[in-house]
Amino acid sequence: MTDDLDPELDLVLVRELAAPRDVIWRCWTQAEHLKEWFVPKPHRVVACHLEVRVGGACNTTFDVEGAIMENKGVYLEVVPGEKLVFTDTYTAGWKPAPEPFMTAIVTFEDMGGGRTRYTAVARHRNADTARQHREMGFHDGWGTVATQLEAYAQGLGQ
Repeated sequence: MTDDLDPELDLVLVRELAAPRDVIWRCWTQAEHLKEWFVPKPHRVVACHLEVRVGGACNTTFDVEGAIMENKGVYLEVVPGEKLVFTDTYTAGWKPAPEPFMTAIVTFEDMGGGRTRYTAVARHRNADTARQHREMGFHDGWGTVATQLEAYAQGLGQ
């Protein structure tokens, strides 16, 4: 997947997580788990609706310092245990979103020994949007979330 990256449009985070791939997958695909780690603390997910199938809803609502932020989208590709692609370009029923921001491509590779290579790509429609996301703190924010995901997954794996 990383061989088709466009440095002007794509932001990438790669981590090796000390948790099994099947547990990381559950954390990404079950709302009760995703709510626990998906935004940097102290921010939180206050609502989450996931229909993990192509065309299914991928909706989250965040509370960021009292501001409520809704994120509605759909899954474009689902490869169980291996890959999730979702976007805010469309909402349920393939309705175009008025202000699309990005498409996320998340892959999970079993490294053996209960470890997972986790790759997240945020793909943007233009260089300005990618730059905005970078300046918003993509690497720090998504890095923090990956650390939270790893800690949460480790708790589930016991």
